[in-house]
Amino acid sequence: MDGDNQSENSQFLLLSMSESPEQQQILFWMFLSMYLVTVVGNALIILAISSDSRLHTPMYFFLANLSFTDLFFVTNTIPKMLVNFQSQNKAIAYAGCLTQLYFLVSLVTLDNLILAVMAYDCYVAICHPLHYVTAMSPGLCVLLLCLCWGLSVPYGLLLTLLLTRVTFCGTQEIHYLFCEMYVLLRLACSNTHIIHTVLIATGCFIFITPLGFMTTSYVRIVRTILQVPSASKKYKTFSTCASHVGVVSLFYGTLAMVYLQPLHTYSMKDSVATVMYAVVTPMMNPFSYSLRNKDMHWALGRLLGRPFQRPK
Repeated sequence: MDGDNQSENSQFLLLSMSESPEQQQILFWMFLSMYLVTVVGNALIILAISSDSRLHTPMYFFLANLSFTDLFFVTNTIPKMLVNFQSQNKAIAYAGCLTQLYFLVSLVTLDNLILAVMAYDCYVAICHPLHYVTAMSPGLCVLLLCLCWGLSVPYGLLLTLLLTRVTFCGTQEIHYLFCEMYVLLRLACSNTHIIHTVLIATGCFIFITPLGFMTTSYVRIVRTILQVPSASKKYKTFSTCASHVGVVSLFYGTLAMVYLQPLHTYSMKDSVATVMYAVVTPMMNPFSYSLRNKDMHWALGRLLGRPFQRPK
């Protein structure tokens, strides 16, 4: 937002998905419930992993970081959303909107990269079990995590800085739940061709490349599993990564629905897909990774004072 435009329009109005007071009350309680479940679930995952030395392995190291990212992710958007549902003043400052956008982009990118690293961990564990300890050493795990942060933070900063060059005019009403890149670009009255081109090009690299890496990893995992003679061992081997496949499918499916389309076709119907990746996916992750995991069951039970039988 440049010059006079920025000084005259220093805020946006987040009008959410409905202006009906009754529907806003329903949305408030729905999102509050989802937020509390997400915070409690991911916090329990982090505490369980940190308190149990048996879970101090690469897989759980990355899972704890994924839960931390999801906690930060929902806290970036949902509290402001809940305030707007209960308040007559639905304004968000220009700087606040850009800050929310920066963390949104950075944390979605970080989620994506951590999922890719977790796929690599599954690949090494199943396809090269004898080399797992050396291939996934603590030093390499920390290095991979630093690489994820090192790509996510500059990417979010790049897109946010590009958006500061965009001029907004006319109504500043955002019929959406939070400040999101495509929604803001639809409000622009200056040429957005460059930023949209950068968004598509960098998005393909940041998101499609890890997806291709994960797909390749799972193709090799499936080939290895098919060589296992016992059906029960096949199921046990694949079940270690089945939850990850479900999370990746939900995450990328909703991202594709929102962002793999031309800017002019973006509409309110895409807000449902945005809610899926911004709210539902972080909420479901703790359940996906713990429901059928006996080690997590034991650690969570021990944390809550109701220990189950420890898995052998």
